[in-house]
Amino acid sequence: MYLIAGLGNPGLSYRKTRHNAGFQALDALADKLGVRVKEKGFSALYGEGRIGNERVILMKPQTYMNLSGDAVQSIMHFYKLEPERLIVLYDDIDLPIGSMRIREKGSAGSHNGMRSIIGCIHSENFPRIRIGVGKDESLLLRDYVLKRPSKAEQAVLDEVFENAADAAMLIVSGAIGEAQMKYNKKHESSRSVSVDGHRGDA
Repeated sequence: MYLIAGLGNPGLSYRKTRHNAGFQALDALADKLGVRVKEKGFSALYGEGRIGNERVILMKPQTYMNLSGDAVQSIMHFYKLEPERLIVLYDDIDLPIGSMRIREKGSAGSHNGMRSIIGCIHSENFPRIRIGVGKDESLLLRDYVLKRPSKAEQAVLDEVFENAADAAMLIVSGAIGEAQMKYNKKHESSRSVSVDGHRGDA
C-alpha cells in the first residue's frame, strides 16, 4: 500500500496558486484513477484507489503547508506505513516552470511542507516529485508562490501535472528509475515561460 500526498494550502483563495502545485498534480492523478479525494479525516481530504495490484491512498493535508507533516504522520501511523511507502508531490521554486524532478530520498531543501513531513516521520527516505514553478527575484518568496500563474504558465503547468501523475503511477509500479529517465531529463530542456507571479507560505 502507498500513500501519495499532494501538498498545498486549503481554501479557495489558494486554489491554483503556485504553492498548490502538489494539490493540482494530485487532482490529475485522482482523475486518471477515478478516485474522489473527498473523505475527511486525519486532518486531510483523502480517497482510496488502486494502481495495478497496489492499493493507494491519495491525500491533501488540510493543515496549511507548514504543518503538512501532522496529517501525513497521522495517516501513516493509522495504516502502519513505512516511509518508503510515501510519495510526495510539491512545488519547487528552484526548478523552472515546465520541469519536474523525481528523487528516491533527500532533504527538504527550502520547502517548509517537506520540512514538516520529514520532521514528523523522522525520515528522508521516501520518493518525491518536485514540480518546477520558477521564481521571480523581484518579489518576496511568499508573494510569488501564493499568486496564480499567468495563463501561459498555467498551460505549461497543467502538462507537468499530468506528467507528475504518470510518474507517481510508475513509482508505485516499482519503476522509479524509468520515471526518472523519462521525466528528469526534461529539466534541461524545459520550455521558458515568462514569470508573472508569487511564492508564499512555505
